[in-house]
Parts: sequence; C-alpha cells; structure tokens
Amino acid sequence: MKKTLLCMMTFALLTWLVPVGGLLLAEAPLPDAPLTSPAATPAPGTAADSGAAATPVPDASPDADSLRVLDEATGEILTVSARDYRIGAAAAELPADWPDEAIKAQMVAAWSYALFQQQQARAAGQAHDLSADPARRQGFMTREVLESYWGVDFEANYARLAALADQVDGWVVQWQGAPAACCYHASSCGHTEASQNVWTESLAYLQGVDSPWDTAADGWEVTVTYTVQQMTDALQLNFADRGLDLSGEPADWFGAPTLTAAGYVASQPVAGAELTGTELRGALGLRSAAFTVVYADRTFSVTTHGYGHGVGLSQWGARGMALEGKRCADILAWYYPGTTLVQP
Repeated sequence: MKKTLLCMMTFALLTWLVPVGGLLLAEAPLPDAPLTSPAATPAPGTAADSGAAATPVPDASPDADSLRVLDEATGEILTVSARDYRIGAAAAELPADWPDEAIKAQMVAAWSYALFQQQQARAAGQAHDLSADPARRQGFMTREVLESYWGVDFEANYARLAALADQVDGWVVQWQGAPAACCYHASSCGHTEASQNVWTESLAYLQGVDSPWDTAADGWEVTVTYTVQQMTDALQLNFADRGLDLSGEPADWFGAPTLTAAGYVASQPVAGAELTGTELRGALGLRSAAFTVVYADRTFSVTTHGYGHGVGLSQWGARGMALEGKRCADILAWYYPGTTLVQP
C-alpha cells in the first residue's frame, strides 16, 4: 500500500466490529460448517490488530520464504514456509475441487496479502506477521489439520494443491514495487466495492470492478428475518449512543438507503440516526452490506446479496472466470487493476 506504514495504520483504524468476534470470524466459515463457502480477508492491518499482546522483535527483517503465523487457539507462533502457506491458505479458503486457475489466483492473492502484512508487522516490531486459527479452518490450515479435515481424501487433495502451489512459486502481486494488499472475499453483489467505502484508505487497485459471475454463488441471495423485539435489541445494543428513537411505528424505522456505486449500502436512516451499511451489517450479523430491509406483519426481512466485505478478489468470481477459460494472471489483473504480477 504505497509501502508506507502510515497508510497501513490509517487503513486499520476503521476495521469494524461485529457481535461476538472480529471481522475475520464474521467472514470465515463457521467451525463445524462444510467448507462450501469461501472465507475472506479482514481489513489490512498490522499484527497488533489481532488484539494479542505484541512482543517486540529487535532487528527483524522481511523474509520472502516464510511467515510467522500466530495460532490463535494455542498462542504458538508457527514458522510457515511460503509453499506450506499457499497450500494451507487456499485449503482454508476454497473447496479443494474448485478450478485450478481459481485456486492458483487465491494462492497468489493470499501470499501477496501475507507479504504486505509481514512488511507492516515487522516494521512495527511485532512478534508475528499474521494470525490464524488452523483448528477452526480460519486463515490457514496446517498439514496436520488438513489430514484430519480431509480424511481419506487427504493424499489426493494435498498433492493437487501442492502441485498448484509449485506452479505459482514466487508469484507476487505488486503495487509500486511492493506487495499489494490483495484483499479478497467470497462473493460481491455483482460489482466489487471500493476500499474507502469499507475502511478509510482509497487504494487505486481496489476501486471495484464488475463481477457478474458472483450471482451464481451458493447463498448469493439470502433473506433473514427479525421480530420487532430482536431488531430493537440489536439496534439498542450496538447504537445506544447514536440517538435512536424507537418509540414510533417499526414500519417507519428504516428510511431509504444511500448506495455506493457498487450497490452496497453507504448509509441508511434508522430511527432518527444515520448509520453506515457496514455498521448495520455488523450489528445484524449480515452476510453483506448489500442489503434491503422490508417490514411487514410485525417482521423485518433483510435480504443480502453476496458474502463478505466485497473488496478485492471475489472468490466466486475467480471460479466463474476460471470456468470460462481465464488464467490465474487474468483473474488477478481483473480484480487488482493496475497492479503488476511478478513471476520468477
């Protein structure tokens, strides 16, 4: 991100929270769910954003061959090779039977994002570069976890991902000569979102592109319902200090939203307060900030399109492009326009 820690820290300031856990948990599959929906990156941030206590590391320097990954479950800092990280990150993000070129694009995006995070973490003297929860299949999976998760399919799946990882060995997406913040998500609303509409920093290569393949994603359109009491509780819990007035008719609580160019909710009047789409997404536990709210029969129905923050590479979009014959490099160039794909 233009190689400056200042931009990085600015970007991290607006990482939004969700009930019960941070953004990483909200974007990832549930621990016991089948891995049919991909996960996604949190906002780019330093290792300090994980909430764990940081241990200064004197004289630390970036290492393009390995990462220091904090296992959130055990507190152990793992030293993970580039190859193992590409395999473990792709396995945590995508089903093993997805098209080769989509998996390769995910591997390169994840590795580029990891190198970006590594630069920021080590410049700040942090003890680890990234955080993950391998046992819960979030962010990265170790070989041991994969053996348990894949069972009898382990050997075949691991061999396939290892071969794909070797094909993209050393590939990095760069922006102005440094690793790019290659954010990714499961599926967009049909057009990916601009970075500044989710966080704070406007990045030239994260300004949004058409992603029509996403409408074929599993669970692309989902409707959840809330009773009046459930909606009241959620709004009061999250926005008690925002001057909400819930004394009127529930039918009048939600006004007409303002949308971003991509179609996500930028802001929405709610009971006299002006709330952002990302705030409401967090408060209501929604899959996406591309949503509509309808009230009828004492029930709020909220319909979302897509899954994730919507910034950067759409994993379902990458799948659709791969099925159309597009290569890994084509996919990365589409979702990170203006970047350079460095290959050894």
